[in-house]
Amino acid sequence: MPPSTPNNRRRVVITGLGVISPLGNSPEIMWENLSAGRSGIARLRNFPEFESLLRYGGEASQFSGHIDEFGQLSKDRKKAIRKGLKVMCRETMMAIAAAQHAISNAGYESEESTIPGLVPEPLNPERAGLVFGSDYMLSPPDDFCDGMNRCGVGQNDFQFSRWGSQGLREMNPLWMLKYLPNMPGSHIAIFNDLRGPNNSLTLREISGIMAIREAAQTIQRNHADRMIAGATGTRIHPFKTIHAIHSEQLADPALPPHGAARPFDQDRSGMVLGEGAAALVLEELQSAQSRGATIYAEILGTGSSAVADANLHGKRQAALLGAMQSALTNSGYEATNQPGMGKVDSEENCKRTPKIPTTIGHINAHGLGTQDCDLDEAMAIAELFGPRTRSVPVVAAKSYFGNLGAASGIVELIASLLAQREGRLFPTLNYETPDPLCPLSIVTDHDTPAGESFLKTSVTPQGQAAALHIGLLG
Repeated sequence: MPPSTPNNRRRVVITGLGVISPLGNSPEIMWENLSAGRSGIARLRNFPEFESLLRYGGEASQFSGHIDEFGQLSKDRKKAIRKGLKVMCRETMMAIAAAQHAISNAGYESEESTIPGLVPEPLNPERAGLVFGSDYMLSPPDDFCDGMNRCGVGQNDFQFSRWGSQGLREMNPLWMLKYLPNMPGSHIAIFNDLRGPNNSLTLREISGIMAIREAAQTIQRNHADRMIAGATGTRIHPFKTIHAIHSEQLADPALPPHGAARPFDQDRSGMVLGEGAAALVLEELQSAQSRGATIYAEILGTGSSAVADANLHGKRQAALLGAMQSALTNSGYEATNQPGMGKVDSEENCKRTPKIPTTIGHINAHGLGTQDCDLDEAMAIAELFGPRTRSVPVVAAKSYFGNLGAASGIVELIASLLAQREGRLFPTLNYETPDPLCPLSIVTDHDTPAGESFLKTSVTPQGQAAALHIGLLG
């Protein structure tokens, strides 16, 4: 716990969890797989393999989009969601399912609560809001096939002049509504009558952590008493896969699926692509306590950073360092001057580096599994912790399911929340040969304590980073 609450701000706690992931669609199933060291990466089933370049991935294979997979719902809400499925892409469906599971888990569903002894109550719409993150959303090629056939594809040449008058007629009139990145948040807010602050973020892999950051700050400012914070994403998609193949390092397709994701291992060959969604219910502390809610943890501090060179190439190491420093300073720890920081979110934080609290039990790393990104992250952690680096356990949940895009950060955060609740960390899979350039204490056993608090990091190739400092309520 921090020595004081900065500026006597309102305290924000986590009271609800919802997850759709390659490790299952509930926190309980997810923890069962994590604690068993069971990988969620397998040969692709729901999506076609991409020749010899992509054969496996982290699919949320247990999620089909059926209404029964959206959790405990009132009759009216169930009817509304079922009706709306026709204008949702898979990412939006996963987002809504994760959010509804989180709301129910927090005891706010209108008919019954999943928490024994907790009487359900409404969210109080005027004081409830939402921040939801997503990747950019793209149509699958199938959406265009009928229109392209009408314009001559497969016969002679595609006749562009016929697209406006003939091709578009074959498109679903509501097509656009499926792929707008603000639709996950819009649907969730409408279904749950959230009339407070609402926002949508599209910041690649840091979207989820930034959604938590903004939602927590909204409560701290007394603009709301409770917020839904979540993210949904996929990197398994015909067009996105092509983009990843051409611009990022992917794991060797010849590797067995369960052994492909190897964060921080010397023999790592690249990231694995995946899909998923997750959501949290954040709540002002007194509100949560007054209704007897389960409190998983407290948001102690949040930070962000964006660093790039003159050619706009992202500098992930500096960005990660700045984000972690900012999160710890935001937690209220005493700061000292230190040169060499990256650009963070305020001039004041740029000049301050917190003394590292000994209560940090572990780091939940971004752990992408690529050569360069893992090295950048390891160097940022080493620079922040100095001689204490090897004494702080590090876990990398992507070793279980790969890069879930915008959803990665929150799904991984939930893994650490579950570990804290169980009192022990889960092992990082496939960490067999330590990389001397990544001097971290990677957890490979089932007995390492999770600790009182932890840092969660996320970063994008463009040098945008975000970090959270999460702790048990004291």
